[in-house]
Amino acid sequence: MRTVAVAVSVALCFGGVVQAQTNGFRTGEDRVHPVLGRSGMVATQESQATRVGLDILQRGGNAVDAAVAVGFALAVTLPRAGNLGGGGFMMVHDAEAGKTVAIDYRETAPAAATRDMYLDTSGDVDEEAFRYSHKAVGVPGTVAGLTLALRKYGTMSLQDVMAPALRLAGDGFLVSDDMARQLERRQKRLAQSEATREVFFSDGDTPLKAGDRLVQPDLWQSLKAISEKGPYAFYRGTIAERLVAEMEANGGIMTLEDLAGYAPVEREAVRGTYRGFEIRSMPPPSSGGIHIVQILNMLEAYDLASLGHNSAASLHLMVEAMKRAYVDRSKHLGDPAYWKVPVSGLVSKDYAAALRRGIDPEKATPSTDILPGDPLPYEGPNTTHFTVMDRFGNTVSNTYTLNFAYGTGIVAAGTGILLNNEMADFSAKPGVPNPYGLIGGDANAVGAGKRPLSSMSPTIVLKDGEVLLATGSPGGSRIITTVLQLLINVIDHKMNIAEATHAPRVHHQWLPDTLRIEEGLSRDTQRLLRAKGHTLKQGRPMGSLQSIMRFDGFLYGASDPRRPDALTLGY
Repeated sequence: MRTVAVAVSVALCFGGVVQAQTNGFRTGEDRVHPVLGRSGMVATQESQATRVGLDILQRGGNAVDAAVAVGFALAVTLPRAGNLGGGGFMMVHDAEAGKTVAIDYRETAPAAATRDMYLDTSGDVDEEAFRYSHKAVGVPGTVAGLTLALRKYGTMSLQDVMAPALRLAGDGFLVSDDMARQLERRQKRLAQSEATREVFFSDGDTPLKAGDRLVQPDLWQSLKAISEKGPYAFYRGTIAERLVAEMEANGGIMTLEDLAGYAPVEREAVRGTYRGFEIRSMPPPSSGGIHIVQILNMLEAYDLASLGHNSAASLHLMVEAMKRAYVDRSKHLGDPAYWKVPVSGLVSKDYAAALRRGIDPEKATPSTDILPGDPLPYEGPNTTHFTVMDRFGNTVSNTYTLNFAYGTGIVAAGTGILLNNEMADFSAKPGVPNPYGLIGGDANAVGAGKRPLSSMSPTIVLKDGEVLLATGSPGGSRIITTVLQLLINVIDHKMNIAEATHAPRVHHQWLPDTLRIEEGLSRDTQRLLRAKGHTLKQGRPMGSLQSIMRFDGFLYGASDPRRPDALTLGY
């Protein structure tokens, strides 16, 4: 992977239409403009982290150097999702080698985890233990994943890429309006942990307000130890000892052996094609890559462009395909080390054709009538995403999480590190919906050492062997459909990346049998969808896409307006 060898910044700004049409894609619109750059670009959900990443690129770092710096910075500046105590997935594309690797640093279940550990004496799921207790904590993977990526694919030292995060933790930064609202919204849960109150409350009782300075000395100490000793500090050193002390004092089950035994995994990306474009996305234990490709395979036979963007006819077909993918998710997806996931069958064009035969273009199929398919004959909440491209086309698409906002809400005493509640992504009781309403079965049952199933979908799109687009989003079960619609907006409807990001979204996940819609979908379209048999429910905005496109020597980027403080910058 080549480095950006010079640190010369060329400011490229535009305040009007860039070009009407380039390679078939609109790059500028009078209504919505993407950010423009030539040498490098960073898109994240938090503006200070974006500036950290761009500075690394301008100082000669490559896309991986910048991405790792962003990952550590977000652990400081976006504590509800950025993290040291969680895990995630990173897609890395090496432009020189033409290779894309998927780095799985998803959390794992501690060795003491058992299938029925979250069931009460009546056999029902104990939701408090499942979501918010120390027993909800999976073995974190973020530190191992980021440092692996840097060691294998970066060019800078760990000390250099972590320096900005250390500065932000030690010197502090001003709390934004959005962070203040998020803290106030979750005040009751966060207040239950004394160590959490010490970090995020001004006087022990009141969450920090907008304009207050957030200084995190314990987190600074943890970051400093990692910068000096690498992952050893987190998984075997002082940080590990403090994490386990927190577990032992509060009924948790994670041990020093669990931490010492954690390892990220490099995997082959899930691949598919759609109208001449190559899709590369995250494999299991993510369900995202498989089901994005599966849905696109079903839709490829329809002329979505002629049907019109967000028309009732095109949305109906999209929703029917979503249902069939999510019902397969409920049966076939899990940790591939413990469950045989029929990947090639699920992403087969022939399997998609078989599923498509069950779609009625005029009438919605009730979810109760849709059962998981049999792909085997074809065998041969709160998360955050960031995207980085450098001048040579090296690309990182990364999604990582604590699961819920602020995870368990528990800071491990003496570390400044928020603990994840990733065990809640398992099926605590097969057939019973998880906190996101997703149905799971034996494939995703709780088990020692297993990685819980995820919807995180960092995705890269190539055209003629070169990266065209990289994207991803938070959003729990809605991540898959959020990323899907961005791809369709760009490929089928030729939208520029900002326009494709702003467009209203829909979501269906098989059960509940409800089509969730965002504000902005026309009333006529809603009426026509109801006439086809869909039950509509308007809800909160979905996702927070952070996307970058490259073509004709320029970078075009956009941060989703659905969440405050997001920022894309290029140079």
